[in-house]
Amino acid sequence: MVSKVFCMRKLLLILVLFSLNFTQAKEFKNALQFESSPYLKQHESNPVEWMPWGEAAFSKAKRENKAIFLSIGYSTCHWCHVMAKESFENEKIAQEFNKYFVPIKVDKEEMPHLDSYYQELHQKVKNRPGGWPLSIFMSSDKRPFYVTTYIPPHRESYSEGLDTLLIRLGEKYQRNFKAVQADIKEIEELVKKPQKESKQKAQDISAITLSNSISKSYDSIFGGFGRRKKFPEAAKLSLMMDLALINDDEKLLKNSYQMLDSMALKGLYDHVGGGFYRYSIDPAWEIPHFEKMLYNQAELIPLYLRGYILRGKELYKTVVKESIDMLDKRFLQNSLYFSASDADSDHQEGEFFLFTPKQAKDALKSNPHAKEIEESLEFTIEGNFEGKVHMNFYTNDRPKGFKEFKSELLKVRKTKEYPFIDKKINTAWNALMIEALYKASSIDKKYKDKADKHLSALKELMFNKGELYHQTIGDIKPTQLGLLEDYSFLISALIAGYEVDYKNEKLDFAEYLLNKAKSKFYKNGTWYLSDDEMKIKAHLKDKYYTSPLSKMAQNIVKMATLKESFRYEKLAISTLSSIKEELHLKQADAPAAATAYLMQELKIVSLKSKKENLLKNRDAISKIKYPYLLTKKSKDNDYLACTMRQCFSKETKLEKVIDVIQENIRKSH
Repeated sequence: MVSKVFCMRKLLLILVLFSLNFTQAKEFKNALQFESSPYLKQHESNPVEWMPWGEAAFSKAKRENKAIFLSIGYSTCHWCHVMAKESFENEKIAQEFNKYFVPIKVDKEEMPHLDSYYQELHQKVKNRPGGWPLSIFMSSDKRPFYVTTYIPPHRESYSEGLDTLLIRLGEKYQRNFKAVQADIKEIEELVKKPQKESKQKAQDISAITLSNSISKSYDSIFGGFGRRKKFPEAAKLSLMMDLALINDDEKLLKNSYQMLDSMALKGLYDHVGGGFYRYSIDPAWEIPHFEKMLYNQAELIPLYLRGYILRGKELYKTVVKESIDMLDKRFLQNSLYFSASDADSDHQEGEFFLFTPKQAKDALKSNPHAKEIEESLEFTIEGNFEGKVHMNFYTNDRPKGFKEFKSELLKVRKTKEYPFIDKKINTAWNALMIEALYKASSIDKKYKDKADKHLSALKELMFNKGELYHQTIGDIKPTQLGLLEDYSFLISALIAGYEVDYKNEKLDFAEYLLNKAKSKFYKNGTWYLSDDEMKIKAHLKDKYYTSPLSKMAQNIVKMATLKESFRYEKLAISTLSSIKEELHLKQADAPAAATAYLMQELKIVSLKSKKENLLKNRDAISKIKYPYLLTKKSKDNDYLACTMRQCFSKETKLEKVIDVIQENIRKSH
C-alpha cells in the first residue's frame, strides 16, 4: 500500500515538473521583452533569441565569434508578419539563427535613421529599392556581407531559403572568414562607387524646369506619379499645386485635381470608415495595401483643404472631416495619436475593410438610389479583391444615396474586430497631425482648439529639460532623444499654429527648437538624421513622408522671414547650397527640397497687420494664390506686403494688397 502511494506521489511530481517545464517553454521570452516598441514586443516570444540594437548585441557577437543578422521592420508591415510566421516562429529555423548568429530586431519607426542608412545600402548593392522586412547579414563590427529583404523559409524561384542560407552563411563566417571579408569588401566598393550619371544632366533649376520635370513623371491616365504601385506622395502633389499657381498653369492645376479626385474616390480611401490607406498596389488606385498610417492622413489633409479652397469641391472638405474623425475614433488617446493600424485581421489582408458581394448588395436593398450607386461602383460590386468587394467610385463625386449605403455597411463592420493598432506615440508624426489640425481650422474653428490641446499634450510628454524626445508608448517616460524629423515637423507645426492665433510663444518655441536642431544635427555644413555615433547624413527622399532635411530647409526660410533674421537667411542659403547639386539632378523628384528652393529663390511674402485684421480676414487671405505667403502680426492697422528686405505694398484695404501680390507674381514670370 505504501509502495502504491509512493508511486502515485512520484508520478504526480513528474507530471507537475513536466507541466512546469512545458509552461516555462511556452513562456520563453527573448531580450525584446524589455523593450517598449510594439513591433519588438510582437517578437518577444519568438524562439529566435532576438536582441535590440545596442552594444550588448555587438559585444556578444564578438565574444562568440558570430555574425549579426539584422532584421528591420515595423508593426503593421504585412510581409514582416509573413516572415515572422513562416520563419521566426519556426523552431527549426530559429535553432539555426541562434546557433550561427546574434539576431537583432529594429523597429524602423523607432530608428528611422538606421533604416534610412540600410535602405540606401540595399539600393546601392541591389540597384533597386529595398523595403520591409529588410535583412542584413553583417560582421560583429557592423560590416554587411549579405543584403536582401524578405527571405522565404525554403528555396523559391526568387530566393534561397533560410533553411539552407543560415547554415551556409553561418559556417562561412566561422570557418572561412576570408571569403566573408571578400564579400564585405565587394559591398563596400559598391557603396563607395559613384551612382551612374543620370541620362539627363544636371540643369539649372527654376519654376519652369520643375514644371517640366513634374509633368514628365505624372500619370495622366489614372492620376498620380509612377506606372506601377502608387503612393500618395504628398510632397510632390504639394509642389505640383505650387507650380500650377506660380506659373498660372491650368494643366498642372487640372492634374492636381485629378489626383485629389482619384485618391478620394478610388480604393486608396476608406469610403466607409474614413481615412487613406498607405498605398495602392496598382496604378489605377483601385486596390490598396490596407495599412493606415498617421503620417498619410496628416500630410494629405492640408492638400484636400487647399483643393477645397481653390476649387470649392465639397468632397474635399468631407474627406478632411472624415479622416480626422477616423483618427479620433481609432488612433486617439490622451490627446495624442497612435502611429498606425495593420492591414491584416484574422490573418487575412484587408479582412476588416472588405465586404462580400452579398453584403454590399444587401446594403442597397432599401436604398432608392441603388441603381445609381451600383453604376458608379461598376464591377466593384461583384468583387474585385479575392472575391470580395473593395469600393471604388468611377464617377466625379459620390453618388446620391451614399450616406445611407455607408450606414448599412458600417453595421457589417461592427461585427468585425478592427486590426492591430501600433500604439507608439511618435513625436514627428504627431507634429504633422497637429499642423494638419491647425490648417483644418480654416473650415472649422474647433480644430484650432483641438490642435492646441494636442500640442500641449505632446510637449508635456515629449519635451523635458530642454530636450525633445522621439517616441514612447503609453505614459512611459520617453528615453530616446529626438531625431531631425521630430524637430523639423514640430517646428513646422508651431509656425502653422502661429499663423492661426499669432501667439509669440509658438514662434519662440519654434525658434528654440531650430537653434537646438542646428547644434545637434548640423555639422560642418551637413545635416544629419540623428545626433549619435552613426553619423547618417540626411537626404532629400520624401516618398513615404516628407524628407526631414527638406522640411528643415523650408522651416529655416520661413523663420528668416518671420523673425526678419539675416542669420537664418544665411543658414537657409548654406543648407540649400549643400543640396544644390543633388537637387539640380533630381528636380521635381526631390519635391520638398524643390519647394524650399522656390521659397528662397522667389521669396516668401509676409502679409503684416494687426492681429485682429488678420484673424477677421483669414478666409480672404487663404484664397491668395501665391503659395509662399506667411502672415505676421504687427502694430500697424494697415496691410503691408513684404519680402525679407523690403515692403512693396501698404494699403488700408486688404483687397488692394492682394491685387499687388498677384500682380507681382505675374510680372516675375
